[in-house]
Amino acid sequence: MAASTHAPQPLCTLGSQTLAPRNTVVLEAAARSQPNPAFPLSGPGPDMGDVELLLPGEADVVVRGLRSFPLRDIGSGGWNQQHENLEKLNMQAILDATASQGEPIQELLVTHRKIPTLVEELIAVELWKQKVFPVLCRLEDFEPQNTFPIYMVVHHEASIINLLETVFFHKEVCESAEDTVLDLVDYCHRKLTLLVARRGHGGPPEKEESQYSTPMQELQKQAELMEFEITLKALSVLRYITDCVDSLSLSTLNHMLTTHNLPCLLVELLEHSPWSRREGGKLQQFEGGRWQTVAPSEQQKLSKLDGQVWIALYNLLLSPEARARYCLTSFVKGQLLKLRAFLTDTLLDQLPNLADLQGFLAQLALAEPQPPKKDLVLEQIPEIWERLQQENRGKWQAIAKHQLQHVFSPSEQDLRLQARRWAETYRLDVLEAVAPERPRCAYCSAEASKRCSRCQKEWECQVKHWTKHGKACVQAAQGDRAK
Repeated sequence: MAASTHAPQPLCTLGSQTLAPRNTVVLEAAARSQPNPAFPLSGPGPDMGDVELLLPGEADVVVRGLRSFPLRDIGSGGWNQQHENLEKLNMQAILDATASQGEPIQELLVTHRKIPTLVEELIAVELWKQKVFPVLCRLEDFEPQNTFPIYMVVHHEASIINLLETVFFHKEVCESAEDTVLDLVDYCHRKLTLLVARRGHGGPPEKEESQYSTPMQELQKQAELMEFEITLKALSVLRYITDCVDSLSLSTLNHMLTTHNLPCLLVELLEHSPWSRREGGKLQQFEGGRWQTVAPSEQQKLSKLDGQVWIALYNLLLSPEARARYCLTSFVKGQLLKLRAFLTDTLLDQLPNLADLQGFLAQLALAEPQPPKKDLVLEQIPEIWERLQQENRGKWQAIAKHQLQHVFSPSEQDLRLQARRWAETYRLDVLEAVAPERPRCAYCSAEASKRCSRCQKEWECQVKHWTKHGKACVQAAQGDRAK
């Protein structure tokens, strides 16, 4: 990601990755797109600088066209078109940031004042998932043969938060959010509170789909995993907002420090570290959309998510604007002093600026707690969530019935058409370029540089390993033709 002058720590500049749909309809369609049987092994994927999903003129048109949709229209044809456009913006923004080619998507969103639109769309689909989706599932005639259309709606929230994580790295994006930054802070607080609340239930489920026999059960498991990933993206967005603490409005700052008491919430996240776990005596961390075992030599290394929490705490506790407004009560003092146990020499070697935080905590330990403030404060409040609730209160069942009839009961032809459109959106060359890690050889697990161009699924690290896959691939291809 391109360098930025406003980030306080150079160590934890965290990149983004696209949250691509896991729906098998899309993936199978993408996997079948244009294989070349004449060349069994294709070379490594294209360089990120060579991949372009949207031309500058196309991106400008797409960004200009972004708009907010009523809850009733979620999943409609126009909404689906915008969802596809958001996915293209999302992937192009990641490609631009990773290739350090400038970031035109971020500039377009700021120029056309579309960040508030993205925030409203994010909260609208969050509300849909909480209010409409449960009603939809309880309808007597709700028996979907294919969950693909519903999955796209559930996935919409992940698409938007991923795009916001990519562009909020830049301070001007936070400023262009205007009053909706207050709504975005509220959104992030809701997500992180739920993450802390579920700490006793472990992390997200593993991707073992075989034990789920119905499409709805598979969808529910995918949605649960996606919700966990969304929450971790919300943590990154919140950290980037704290980078701009010197330019936030007093209402936003007061909301972060007093209404939500975010520093204490972040302390709880560090204490319980829901993105880490012990499995079979081995340390695992959730990264790149899955649990990964951490080698013993890497266990003292600061994880990306822990780094985000520490930087957010640094910003909220040490910036002059925040310190002037944060009331260090007895409860707050007790919570913050828990941080001293985590500030080891190893951590300070990785984030040297935390020495300032260590000094702050040493002074706090000697200081008397402050009494709670009882000032009468006139402040702005977030309005998107409450406005959407008021507009749709008492209509949840009517919205669910309308969407069941007109959106979530597509014909087979409509499904195939939508799958082809998504296969075009999620091009294999783009997915390879934005992947968080290089593919691995199916036979020896070494980093792979070649892929079978017939099935587009299997990766090998060298030609001799392809011969093992080649026989099975040919048989599979013959079986598909026979069908």
